Amino acid sequence: MESHYHTVEISSLLPSSVCSSSTKGPSKRPSTLKVLHRHGPCSKHSQDKVTPSFDEILSHDQSRVDSIRSKINPNADTNKFKDKKATLPAQSGQALGSGNYIVILGLGTPKKSLSLIFDTGSDLTWTQCQPCARVCYKQQDPIFNPSASTSYSNVSCSSTQCSQLSSATGNNPGCSTKTCVYGIQYGDQSFSVGFFGQETLTITPSDVVPNFYFGCGQNNQGLFGNTAGLLGLGRDALSIVSQSAQKYGKYFSYCLPSSSSSTGHLTFGNSGVSSNVKFTPFASSQGSSFYNIDILGMSVGTTQLPISPSVFKTAGTIIDSGTVITRLPPSAYSALSTEFKKQMAKYPSAPAYSILDTCFDLSKFTTISIPKISFTFGGNVKVDIAASGILIAINSSRVCLAFAGNSDASDVGILGNVQQKTLEVVYDVAGGKLGFAPGGC
Repeated sequence: MESHYHTVEISSLLPSSVCSSSTKGPSKRPSTLKVLHRHGPCSKHSQDKVTPSFDEILSHDQSRVDSIRSKINPNADTNKFKDKKATLPAQSGQALGSGNYIVILGLGTPKKSLSLIFDTGSDLTWTQCQPCARVCYKQQDPIFNPSASTSYSNVSCSSTQCSQLSSATGNNPGCSTKTCVYGIQYGDQSFSVGFFGQETLTITPSDVVPNFYFGCGQNNQGLFGNTAGLLGLGRDALSIVSQSAQKYGKYFSYCLPSSSSSTGHLTFGNSGVSSNVKFTPFASSQGSSFYNIDILGMSVGTTQLPISPSVFKTAGTIIDSGTVITRLPPSAYSALSTEFKKQMAKYPSAPAYSILDTCFDLSKFTTISIPKISFTFGGNVKVDIAASGILIAINSSRVCLAFAGNSDASDVGILGNVQQKTLEVVYDVAGGKLGFAPGGC
């Protein structure tokens, strides 16, 4: 009989300073990129920069969540987003604070390698570009120089693609000497403004997307770490998913590593996808970018939580690669927290930490036993969260349940990236469904 508990060594919940590449990576698959956590030891971005404190990560996470809400519901009273636990203002019409996972792609001819944050919650792909007419923040890779590429061209103000920027960025495009100008700002006050261009995008040496529309940033500021920009995996017409539709059929998958010290992957197209993927239909979309899913219920150990499916229906749920902590409707979260505490009764409780309020003091333990948590999605698809997706370590003795409750039942639910760890998450956008398989990386 399968166990309803995970046995976890507390040390495994703490970040390691040594990179251990995933051995399960689908290196045999075509069109696959390695996924790295941008603050982990596998990323060259972590060496010369102070890793943000856990408090800062949660604060940035909250600003991202606020901006998702304002994007989905632009008429909502933004004051109610000024959650007592969040410190940054939310403005409507924004895209999102930047995510935590990066991939390395090639841009231009000859190809230049760029590390981009990948984000299922935004659409426009952009990178900083020479001559950095206003400001470029410090990045690890050399800044892309469009004049050194034989395949670069500017996009004209009158093109269809220029007008598509309104829905992809939430801002109307500008025009400068007949060249289309984009502007995008994120929930954490970061932004990028520059010329809209077309260029050859290289995913792998044998996978090239010609005439790819992207933002060539001339004024960029904010919390992008040392990355070169952002790869937009949303569903809008300008996202890489839509732009490469002829090649990959609007199909991609990824696996986020179990810890910041290991690696995952991002794959375009459906070759080599695990045969044990279980699919749930996408729910009707809220906003053009996001991927909506239906949650029907949740369980802890063998206990199905007493939550009516209508609780999840009220505001709906999106899956997002850039939000860290899963946000649940208030009543669903309290049912989860209550049951989880009950099954963890042998471990002393610890004070709340920022938005995380179900915490334990494990100073006297080296190994713990934690109940499995699973979601039931639309179509009665049951998905177990990996052990690494249940608890988050604040330090070596204090861990917290990696879920938070929304402050209001009308706030959209978000399935965050901690809960997606090690799952193969498959987006069959054309087929209208999302898949999950265990042990993806």
